[in-house]
Amino acid sequence: MSITIEQRILDYIDQHKWDYIDMSHQIHGRPELGNEEIFASRLLIEHLTAHDFEVERDIAGHSTGFIATYDSEVEGPTISYLAEYDALPGLGHACGHNIIGTSSMFAAIALKQVVDDIGGKVILFGCPAEEGGENGSAKASYVKEGLFDEVDVALMIHPGNETYPTIPTLAVDVLDIKFYGQSAHASENAEEARNALDAMLSYFNGVAQLRQHIKKTERVHGVILDGGQAANIIPDFTHARFYTRATTRKDLDILTSRVHDIARGAAIQTGCDFEFEPIQNGVNEFIKAPLLDQLFEHYATELGEEVSHDDFGYGSTDTGNVSHVVPTIHPHVKIGPRSLVGHTHRFREAAVSPMGDDALIKGAKIIALMGAKLIQDTTLLTEIQKEHQHKREK
Repeated sequence: MSITIEQRILDYIDQHKWDYIDMSHQIHGRPELGNEEIFASRLLIEHLTAHDFEVERDIAGHSTGFIATYDSEVEGPTISYLAEYDALPGLGHACGHNIIGTSSMFAAIALKQVVDDIGGKVILFGCPAEEGGENGSAKASYVKEGLFDEVDVALMIHPGNETYPTIPTLAVDVLDIKFYGQSAHASENAEEARNALDAMLSYFNGVAQLRQHIKKTERVHGVILDGGQAANIIPDFTHARFYTRATTRKDLDILTSRVHDIARGAAIQTGCDFEFEPIQNGVNEFIKAPLLDQLFEHYATELGEEVSHDDFGYGSTDTGNVSHVVPTIHPHVKIGPRSLVGHTHRFREAAVSPMGDDALIKGAKIIALMGAKLIQDTTLLTEIQKEHQHKREK
C-alpha cells in the first residue's frame, strides 16, 4: 500500500527531528540582535543549500536576510514560510525565535520532499529584526520591495503559553524624538540658553494630556534616553524613544501625526529645534485569514494539541505587514504553563525545554501539512484567497 503525502511528511520530520532540535539549541545558545544574526542566518542558509534550495542573500537592505526557494518546475501554488531568528537585548531568545526560525525551515524542507510529486514552489523568507531596533522589522522591507507579490500564502508558528490561532495585533510606529537647544551655565548665564530638557518635559506632558483624548485601544509610551549630563549645565540636547500603537494603520498614522505635532509645539515653546523620525519600518495590524486558521486548528488538533480561543490581548508583529499582501497566519503552540510570559527569563528557558523542542516539531508538522494540503486542494486555496481579498477591501 502506497504511503500518503501526509505520512511522508510526518515520517520525514520524525526521522530528522533531532538535527533540527540541535540547530534550535545552537541558535538559542548564540543570541544575536536584529540585523546582526550572522551565525543564525548562516546556519539556516547552509542547511537549506544542502537540501537543494536556491538562496539569495542580503535582502532589501538587511544583510542577514535571505530568500530560499525550491521550485518543483511543476505548475502549482507557491507556499512560503517565515523564519525569524533575532534575539532580545539582555534577554536572548526570550521570544523563542530559535523555535520559529528552525520550525519554518524544517517545514519548508519537509514539504520539499513531496513537492516534486504534487507540484508547486516552496519559499522560505529569512526575516531579520522582528523585534525591531535600528532598521528593524525586515518583513515590512520585504513587503515594500514586492517580495510577497507572487506568493499564495505565508505560514509560520510562534511559541506561547497556550496553543491558539492567529490573534489581532496592533499597528506600531517606533520613533526617535530629539530636541536641540543651546547650552549655558545654569546659574551664571542661563538667560542665553535654550533648554532642550524643558522641551522634552513639555513634550512628555503634552503626550500625557493627549492620552485622555485617544481611543481605548490606542497607546503612546516612551522613555528618555538622554536628558542631559550635569545638573549645573542647561542641556542643549535630549533624546527620547516612543512607541505609538493603534488597531489599524489608518488610525495609527493619525495618532503618530498628533504626537509629532506635540513635539513641534514643545520645540516652538522652548525655542529649540527638533527631530521626529521613525527608527524602523512601520508595523501594520494583522489582517486575519479565518479559513487558513481553521486549517491550522485542524492539524494542531490531529497532532494532539488543545486549541484555545481565549482572549490573549494585543501585541505587534511585522508579520502583520505580510498579511496586508497575502493570506498569512501567526498562531502559537504551547511551550509552557499558562503563567508563562514572553520576553522574560522563564520564556527564554522554555524555548529550549523538552516542551519547547516538542513544540518545534509539532509546529513544523502542522505548517508543512498545511502547505501540502493547500497545494493539492486548489478549491480551498481559492476560497482562502477570496476571503483575504474581501477582508483587505473592507
